[in-house]
Formats: sequence, structure tokens, C-alpha cells
Amino acid sequence: MASRIPTMKLLSLVLSSFLIVQIALASDLDILSDFLVPANQNNVGGGFFTYTGMRVLVNQSTFPANFTILKASMVEFPALNGQSVSYAVLQYPASSLNPPHTHPRAAEPLFLVDGSLEVGFVDTTNKLFTQSLQAGDMFIFPKGLVHYQYNADPNNPAIAISSFGSANAGTVSLPKTLFATNIDDIILAKSFKTDVSIIQALKAGLASYPRIIPRNRALAVG
Repeated sequence: MASRIPTMKLLSLVLSSFLIVQIALASDLDILSDFLVPANQNNVGGGFFTYTGMRVLVNQSTFPANFTILKASMVEFPALNGQSVSYAVLQYPASSLNPPHTHPRAAEPLFLVDGSLEVGFVDTTNKLFTQSLQAGDMFIFPKGLVHYQYNADPNNPAIAISSFGSANAGTVSLPKTLFATNIDDIILAKSFKTDVSIIQALKAGLASYPRIIPRNRALAVG
């Protein structure tokens, strides 16, 4: 399916979305220098502070078949180390889901560029907060709380931009953490008050389910 987002619109929204960072509370430690350089790099130029991993969005001819994240954290973009900020573009095909997860080191302000999303998070009193978002809306997921995003539209994709007040906000996926890390079936069965066979079926189903695809890798220039 062709992208419905014109290039200039996408670029302007990407640039303006950096303002989202201003409302994200930084959780990284302050550094005692202007920036941090990896130990294996003695001399850096402007390329060190440039990241090209989002170029694939420009003139994108087809939309991903599965939910896809394009990240710019300190892992992909080392210049962010010590800067208390990171960035992600999330692409949701029709009827796709970003499963329940948490970010232990930062809140997540999400700006919906195109399409619609059903979003929600659960606080520490187990109260669920939900909202239907339309293009142009912003929603914040508080730091460390379980949250999700779902594109309920069966025909149209959605795209959103998230910023984090940490160079490495971290992601803990609940399905993967619980059912793909070799936690004993009996422990899980007792925790969920169900049978071991149900837990095994959940594990098998998760193993065959399309995984979340990070499209980019370290693409800092120079």
C-alpha cells in the first residue's frame, strides 16, 4: 500500500516533533562535558552528530506489512549518549498492534502524524486510561507504565512519532518478557491461575507471531 503522507508534510512533522522532547522528563545523568564520544573515536566531525536512519521514510513507496519501529537511540545514534533524548517513528499497518510494554527510563509523548490509533496505559492502581487518537493528536504515556497502541482501522495505516527523555529509554515487552524468556511454565500457570497447557499454547503462539521489526541499524554518518 502506498504511503499517504507527502514527503514535505512528513519532513515538516518530523522536524516539528522535536518539540515533543520539551515535555519529556529527562532521566539520564548529567554529563560534565558538551557531548560524549565513543572510546574508539578520537576525532569527530559534523557527521558524528548526523543520523540517516530515517531517510527510508522519504518517498517511501510501500507501507510495511507488520508493525515497524524506526529508532534513533544511543544504540543506533551514539551522539545521543549523554543528551537525554531519543526518538522513534512507529508505522502501523491496518489492524496492527504495538503490544503492551513499558519504557523503564522515560515517559513517551506520542504524536500521531497520520491515521487513527486506540491507545491506553495502566497506572499503579491498575486503572486503565484509554483514548481514540486522530491525526494531529498527542498522547503521553507516563514513565514506566504499561501501555499499548492499536490501529483499529481495517483499511488504512497509521504513523506516529515518539520522543523520550532518555538516550536509552529501554523497552520491556510484556508478551516477550513473560512468554519468551524461559520462565518456568508452572510459575506462569500459577501466576495466571491457569493450566500449564494454556501457558505452553501461549508460548507457541507467540513464537509463530510476526515480531516487531526494527527497520534501521546504526546509521550515523562518519
